[in-house]
Amino acid sequence: MKVLFHTSGGDGAAWLDALSRALPEATLVTWSGLPIPRLDYALLWRPPPALLSSLSDVKAIFNLGAGVDALVTLPERPRNVPLIRLEDAGMARQMAEYVAHAVLRRYREFDAYALLQKEAVWQPRARLPIREFEVGILGVGMLGAAVAETLSGFGFPLRGWSRTQKALSEVRMFEGSSGLGAFLAKTRLLVCLLPLTPDTRGLLDRAALSELPRGAYVVNVSRGALIVDEDLLALIEAGHLSGAMLDVFHDEPLPASHAFWHHPRITVTPHISAVTQIVDSVTQIATKIRRLEAGEPVSGVVDDTLLY
Repeated sequence: MKVLFHTSGGDGAAWLDALSRALPEATLVTWSGLPIPRLDYALLWRPPPALLSSLSDVKAIFNLGAGVDALVTLPERPRNVPLIRLEDAGMARQMAEYVAHAVLRRYREFDAYALLQKEAVWQPRARLPIREFEVGILGVGMLGAAVAETLSGFGFPLRGWSRTQKALSEVRMFEGSSGLGAFLAKTRLLVCLLPLTPDTRGLLDRAALSELPRGAYVVNVSRGALIVDEDLLALIEAGHLSGAMLDVFHDEPLPASHAFWHHPRITVTPHISAVTQIVDSVTQIATKIRRLEAGEPVSGVVDDTLLY
C-alpha cells in the first residue's frame, strides 16, 4: 500500500513520524513535483493544484483538518475520489474550552473589570441572571455539539441553528433560512461554527447581524468569510453590538493594518481555538484506511451536494 503525504505547513516531519508508527504496513511517499505511480491514498493539507489533479486514481483523499473549504473549491480536485475530513481528533475539547472562555469572559464582564483595574476603581457590577443570557450556536455539528454540552453545564440557556432539522439535548433548535431570524432575535452571544460554503459565505452581513438584540456579542471560531468585516465593525461602532472575539479571518495571518487589531471592543486570537492534534489525527486516519482496505464504510466522507 502506497500513501502520499503532503502538507504546506512546517510540521511535515512530525506527521511522517506519526504516520510511520501508525501505518507500518504502508509505504509513505512525498511529492517532488513529478507524478507518482500506483498511489492508494493521499493525505493532504493545502496541496498545489498540480498535485491534486494527479490523484484521480487513488482510493480516497484525506484532508488533514476538519475544514475542507480550501480543498473543495479547487477545480483540480477529482470528483470521482472520496474526500474524507478529520472528525474531532482532539479538536472538540479545545473548541469547547475556547468558547467557554469567551462566553464566561463576556457574561462575567471581565473586560469591564480590566478597565476598572487600570483606573484603580473598586466597582462591582450588577450581573444579568444567567437564565436571560441566551447563547446561540450557529452550526451544531460535532464541534457545536461539544460546545453545547460544555455550556449547558454552566446553566446557560442555549439556542442552535442548522441548515436542516436536528435535535440536540438542552438546546432549542432552529433550522433553515426561515428559522435564522428567530434564532438570532434572542441570542445575546452568538457562536459561529458553520462550515464555509457558497451559502454561508457572507451570511452574517449587516442585515443578519442587526437581527441580534442590541448589545449582543459575536464569537467566530469557524471561518472568517462567514462575517462581512465592515458590517460587523459598523454595528459595533453604532452600539448595536457590544463587541466580538474573533479567531478566524478572511486573510490569515490577519494583516497588521486591519482594524480588528486595534479596536477596543474586539479580541483577536491567531486561529488557535482548535489546533489539529497530529497523533490523534493519524490514529483516526490509519483506522479509516484499514477499514477501507477491508471494504468497510467510514465516516467523515464529504458530501459534495451540500457544498455547492
